[in-house]
Amino acid sequence: MTPELIQGCGDELFDAWRERRVISPLLERFPDITTTDAYAISLRMVARRVQAGEAIVGKKIGVTSKPVQDMLGVYEPDFGQLTSGMVCTEADGVDLNQMIQPKAEAELAFVLERDLIGPGITATDVIRATAYVSPCFEIVDSRIKDWKIKIQDTVADNASCGVFLLGDAKGDPRKLDLQLAGMALQRNGALHSTSVGAAVQGSPINAVVWLANTLGRLGLPFRAGEIILSGSQSPLLPVTDGDDLVCTIGGFGTCRARFHGKTAV
Repeated sequence: MTPELIQGCGDELFDAWRERRVISPLLERFPDITTTDAYAISLRMVARRVQAGEAIVGKKIGVTSKPVQDMLGVYEPDFGQLTSGMVCTEADGVDLNQMIQPKAEAELAFVLERDLIGPGITATDVIRATAYVSPCFEIVDSRIKDWKIKIQDTVADNASCGVFLLGDAKGDPRKLDLQLAGMALQRNGALHSTSVGAAVQGSPINAVVWLANTLGRLGLPFRAGEIILSGSQSPLLPVTDGDDLVCTIGGFGTCRARFHGKTAV
């Protein structure tokens, strides 16, 4: 793709996000689009958000677990950038009036206390660089019509970033077995799904290692204070007004997401 076309697609996705509307899949219109093109498009989309006043606060890893891969038909991880405009809190909940076609994921967030610059990052490096981990929800939200995505579409759409919220619990990754820690997801008081950390690339730590090294090769470092969403441990769950989700990770705590408002689709 030419630089002009990449910029145009990034601007189209930014406008779709701002106006809460969907667009047709990029891969249908540009069959030769590569993942390299798609990441360039996503950088343009995020740059527009930064120009509009937001700041980068972290990164997310997507499509890491088999249930999500099977649901989307996408079989390799991707990443997106988190901005200040995506931050929600347990107290305020999630305002669906700002979203298009959201789906919730329960996962584990890493908060860094020191820079993490790849390539060459190991699991030990990730643990040493992490201030704490927290249970969290990411609410993904595709700008692509009907979630009809392949890897190029979700990458270009900043890994389908929507919003996210972290639980108050803070765990020490040196004292927790993140591979075997169980997660239970409840929806409106009823158990919806269960999983363990190993569902995410063998361990959430492995997912962060992958991303740190991938970003390092692209010249994008992790900085102290950044939040890393390590990838969903639950199937994608469509949400609507009044839904109340709670994820509990064995050994250290919960995160709760309450939803209110009406989506665009």
